[in-house]
Amino acid sequence: MTPDGDSRFSASELLRPQVRPPWLASLVDNVERVPHAYRRRVPKEMLTALEGARSQAEAARSGRDAAVLVLFSGPDADHPVDLVPEAADLLLTVRAGSLRHHAGQAAFPGGAADPGDLGPVYTALREAREETGIDPARLYPLATLERMFIPPSGFHVVPVLAYSPDPGPVAVVDESETAVVARVPLRAFVNPANRIMVCRSGAERRYAGPAFLLNEMLVWGFTGHVISAMLDVAGWAQEWDTEDVRELDEAMALVGKNSEEPL
Repeated sequence: MTPDGDSRFSASELLRPQVRPPWLASLVDNVERVPHAYRRRVPKEMLTALEGARSQAEAARSGRDAAVLVLFSGPDADHPVDLVPEAADLLLTVRAGSLRHHAGQAAFPGGAADPGDLGPVYTALREAREETGIDPARLYPLATLERMFIPPSGFHVVPVLAYSPDPGPVAVVDESETAVVARVPLRAFVNPANRIMVCRSGAERRYAGPAFLLNEMLVWGFTGHVISAMLDVAGWAQEWDTEDVRELDEAMALVGKNSEEPL
């Protein structure tokens, strides 16, 4: 696998959904349901506002194409399909606090498309390599999610689901862009004790969205929504307290104080 723009391959030819291990089958085989699960937790008025912002951006031909890598790692051996393997994890970063957009936020590795990229799969692999040092040759892209518009950054983002039985070492490559690179146990996201709802006071439209309070990061916003939706579609989600709503600043202050991350 290479993201270096080899014109012999199209983006669709890079997708290999058949490689997914049994425990990822329910997610990959139903990936078209993720956008619906995503929108289910967004209030109607916010969905209307987001759709309006997307339409305006497309009419003005503004915004940039982007992609993020949603990389699952874990065993490729047989495993009960309704259980998450203890060794399974999800690759995340925390963006540097000095960045203009989404500073200090937990995020999937990824970014804006370059002119030489042959579609979102190439963009996601290239950006992930630049941010985390991961070797794309060890990864198997499985599927792409629906293109989503992110108003704060103006990006039209395509999440790219991928799998690796062993992704190799990852680390911060450029401290001016990335503060943390981590392979977070997938069970940490499943654990109801780590799940809260986060809202931002002072925002033009105030609403709460799903978030994950972990030892190294607070995962919220777009990334939190995508992970929450994937848990629902995969059948991994456990009942959690959706009435536990925290202000963003309050939740961020709790990072590192949560002892419930492992399941």
